[in-house]
Parts: sequence; structure tokens; C-alpha cells
Amino acid sequence: MNAGPVTWDLRTRSLTTHDHTLVMGIVNVTSDSFSDGGLWLDPNDAIRHGLVLGELGADIVDVGAESTRPGASPVDATDEMARVVPVVAALAAAGLTVSVDTTKPTVAAAAIAVGAEIINDVTGLVDPVMAEVCADAGTGVVVMHMQGDPRTMQVDPTYDDVVAEVAEFLERRVAAAVAAGIAPSRVVVDPGIGFGKTFEHNLALLDGLDRVGGGHPVLVGTSRKRFLGTILDRAGLPSAPGDRDAATGATVALAIARGVFIVRVHDVGGAVSVARTADAIVRVR
Repeated sequence: MNAGPVTWDLRTRSLTTHDHTLVMGIVNVTSDSFSDGGLWLDPNDAIRHGLVLGELGADIVDVGAESTRPGASPVDATDEMARVVPVVAALAAAGLTVSVDTTKPTVAAAAIAVGAEIINDVTGLVDPVMAEVCADAGTGVVVMHMQGDPRTMQVDPTYDDVVAEVAEFLERRVAAAVAAGIAPSRVVVDPGIGFGKTFEHNLALLDGLDRVGGGHPVLVGTSRKRFLGTILDRAGLPSAPGDRDAATGATVALAIARGVFIVRVHDVGGAVSVARTADAIVRVR
């Protein structure tokens, strides 16, 4: 984990944590995402939502058109592209830094062509064509850990030491990305909270975030996830996805205390407030 401010080189610009932890806002152009499926399926609605996230303080807007919730059905590349491209084009034209959450090289290439700066791949760039697309375009990349795939990842996730195994996987995938021509300064890693992990695995990873970066900046996405619902349910509190933003804020603050580079959230306004407060305390050091 980085001890001080870091810079992330993207396709046409760079982002830095010199002033603050970065907040990535989520725009799901999907019908079946676990928290907001269908809310932004219309491209015009998604564009308006992305612009609002930017006004609320999102440093990055992450656009995805295929749900990666447990058990989600795959989306055809043509359909995914049709959903993503107009949204990315409009948000990039408005000056926002746009990330695209996709596992498909064709979708990534189409999004890059209209202004995407970052490719956020939940498979960790296991497709060599995806790595080639990102290397050729010079995009920033998010390399994530996932055990299995979205259809099967929560069936029976098993680890001997989840923190060590996730860290080892990310180290291998970063090495592969660099070997494919992606500059190390363009790589961010994500331990994949909720992706092929049990409740206990997720808590262990959050507690061990300072062990998973391997010197690379770390992104954490806990927003409204099921393990937060479990915590709230056990406490006798409202626990539906929409009730989890305060709990998400707790994880954001704790992640920042462990030196993460980016937090990925639905509730950008709340997360910005939490992040700025945590930054002020942590940076006293």
C-alpha cells in the first residue's frame, strides 16, 4: 500500500491523491444490478445521473452495462456496447473522467474510441486481447480479483488465507498487464470485495487492505454490498441495499485509514463527505 500521495496515469490525463482520496461514482446502465437495476437503463437517464455524480464530487464516473451481481446473466457484446457508448461519449464530452466496467475487449475499444480513460475489468485482464486494447490505447486499468465468475462465484468460495491469496493473484495479474505493455503507473488493483468471497472473507480483506496492493494503488468497492446487509440485519437495523449507505461510509473511512487510493460508491455525495473527513484525520500523520 502506498504511504503517501500517488498519481494514476490515464489515456489523456493523470489523477492524483495529493489533495484527497478519489471517489468513483457508479452508473449502472443495466436492468438487473442488485442496487439500482433499471433506474438508469435509458441512456439519457444514465447521462443525467452521471452528470449529477460529477457535480456531487465524483472524480471518476464508472459506467457499466452488464451486471456482475452474484448469479447475473451475461449480456451480449452488441447490446452492452449499445448501452455504454452513448453514455460514455456524453459524459466524456462534458469533461468527466470516465471509466468503463467491462470484461469484453470489443466494448472496451468502442468506449475508448468515444472518450473512456479507464477500463475496469472484474476478471483481472485475463483475456490477453483486453490487455492489448488497454496497452495500445494507454488507458488506466483496474485489475480486480474474483474467484470464479458472476454466475458461480458465491456458490462455495474457499481460501486458506484470503488476504494472501488475493494479494498473490493481483501480483500475478499486474505482472501480466505490465508484460502486455501496460505501464505500471497506469495500474490500480481491486481486491474484489463480494466477488467470490464469504461474509468472513470480506471482513478479513477489509482488515488486511494494507497487504493487498503490492506497491500499487488500491481501489475498494464495498458500496451497498450484501455483507453490509448481513451486518445491519444482525444488528436489527434496516438492511435493504438502499439502507446501506451509512454502513458503506464506515467502510470508506476505514479503507482510507489503510491507505486506499479510490473508493467506488453509489452515494457519491455521502462518500465525498466521509472521504474528506477521513482524509483530514489520516493526513495529520
